[in-house]
Amino acid sequence: MTPTPLRKDAARNRERIVAIARALVDEGTPLQLNDVARRAGLGVGTVYRHFPTAETLLEAVATPCLEALTAHGEQALTEPDPWRALETFLYRTVEAQVTDASLSPVTVAPTDALPRTTELKEALRSLGTTLLDRARAAGLVRPEVSAADLTSLMCGIAYAAQVHSRDPGDLVATAHRYLSTLLEGLNGKAPKA
Repeated sequence: MTPTPLRKDAARNRERIVAIARALVDEGTPLQLNDVARRAGLGVGTVYRHFPTAETLLEAVATPCLEALTAHGEQALTEPDPWRALETFLYRTVEAQVTDASLSPVTVAPTDALPRTTELKEALRSLGTTLLDRARAAGLVRPEVSAADLTSLMCGIAYAAQVHSRDPGDLVATAHRYLSTLLEGLNGKAPKA
């Protein structure tokens, strides 16, 4: 059953709330619904009707990024070269991790407030696992590397890039440099220690 579409004014309010929340997340300010309402020039009740918790609002902010990553993963599955498919997916993922502050807290949360978030996170895990399995089956990834290993390593790269980048404009380049190093180590053709 499809949800009833919002009235135009309600849709505008929802968009405004998400835009304010996006700005707060980008500046590193914790989401508090009362603050969002104040900044949006809306009543607190209006914000709570759309987003009953800060978690639901944060997930709404992260949804476009999760959707874009999922679409990119689906596109990567059409790439005939399994290594290239995995590599491009990982580069896009690490870029998202270092440029979208909403992504990490949503992806590491043990539970989700919105069913759509659960759906997207499961799709991303499945796509990443499939891409890794394809590359492994082609002998291009070390057999002992699991999807869970790769997830942890990607989180580590994003964290290290954020901590060690000289300036915010350097984040993506730093993350790419670290990921390139990781990919050399993942490659099944690399000499084993």
